[in-house]
Amino acid sequence: MLRRIDLRGRNLSKRELLAVVPRADIDIDAALETVRPLLADVRARGEKALREYGERFDSVIPDSLRVPAAQIENALATLDPAVRAALDEAIRRVRAFHEATVPQSTTVTLAPGATVSQRWIPVSRVGLYVPGGLAVYPSSVIMNVVTAQAAGVVEIAVTSPPQAAFNGSPHPTILAACALLGVTEVYAVGGAQAIGMFAYGAEATDGTTLCEPVDVITGPGNVYVAAAKRAVSGTVGIDAEAGPTEIAVIADDSANPTYVAYDLLSQAEHDPLAGSVLITHVEAIAQGVDERLAERVGETKHHERATQALGGVQSAIILTDSLDQSVQVADAYGAEHLEIHTHNAAHVATRIRNAGAIFVGPHSPVPLGDYIAGSNHVLPTGGTSRFASGLGVTSFLRAVSIVEYDADALAEVGPHAVTLAVAEDLPAHGEAISARLAQ
Repeated sequence: MLRRIDLRGRNLSKRELLAVVPRADIDIDAALETVRPLLADVRARGEKALREYGERFDSVIPDSLRVPAAQIENALATLDPAVRAALDEAIRRVRAFHEATVPQSTTVTLAPGATVSQRWIPVSRVGLYVPGGLAVYPSSVIMNVVTAQAAGVVEIAVTSPPQAAFNGSPHPTILAACALLGVTEVYAVGGAQAIGMFAYGAEATDGTTLCEPVDVITGPGNVYVAAAKRAVSGTVGIDAEAGPTEIAVIADDSANPTYVAYDLLSQAEHDPLAGSVLITHVEAIAQGVDERLAERVGETKHHERATQALGGVQSAIILTDSLDQSVQVADAYGAEHLEIHTHNAAHVATRIRNAGAIFVGPHSPVPLGDYIAGSNHVLPTGGTSRFASGLGVTSFLRAVSIVEYDADALAEVGPHAVTLAVAEDLPAHGEAISARLAQ
């Protein structure tokens, strides 16, 4: 079912490991060439351009690009009670975790009369993108909105692609999730054009403002959304250029092959480009997982895309010599989601340096984190966990330093500053301090 990458008997360097781990073939640069003129058009023509692109890419033009408040409220009123209860519980857990992770302001007294403080200040306005392609993602509404709210952001706008099945509105469950969270600014705009709308703002066809520009854009999307986020980065802040979802599993002889197979399949159903990777030094586990995948994949609802994902170059079973080598491979892969099915899994987790999120033991499957564990499911993909974090409150916060010295404190340390200014051949820097020391 899954192709094999056999690393047994090979002592690979980091560079060699990075070259051998499976990756989806995604060309952001090519997508950039497509989205740049589109972004420029949205910036120039606003709502007119947004409507044209909605018709071209989504085959529908909503009556209003901004979803009416009554429609958002109605989506919540007609929501399945069981779905509402599940969303409520997810919101509760995600909010509890993220509020607990808000960093505290700090003040350090370096000498009498000399303090330096750091304050964390939320950005003023954010634009949150919720995908609407092969699946429905009210969970992404929660992950983005609750995190921004926990950070203290006041203005929150959400956009999601218009759906022909719902007369050009986003899916009702997405609207209901917005209603549960008190979000009233929701747009029926998808793709790269939505990123342009948030980055530059958009004029309405009547000359008023349809959407004000934001400070930060977050949320996953397809390759064109990722390319658009790269293009506008610097005009606004972004969380990451999210690629197709991926899961890696480290397994030893204690792993349950059925559990592992189900978990690999859970991510494969997202997208034909999704990556499912098993890393193990136990041949029997590799064989057992592969057999169960073959048995199960034909029974799952989205078996066609799952089969493509499992058979793609981005998915594999990687055979290693030992658990130590499996950890090395996992760090080179830097999975968005990493499950650990081993003896003493909690200890193994402490050895991992690179992963978007780590799921420890047989009862912590990735789908738990996708929905209701309390963690965030907007995570770095494509190996970027080596240097990037998942979405969190600090994605919406800025650290600002506050420097306060009195005259005595300046007099004590000022001569050192003047000396450094002279050493750097920036005399005016030193003179700005000397002028005060002479008083």
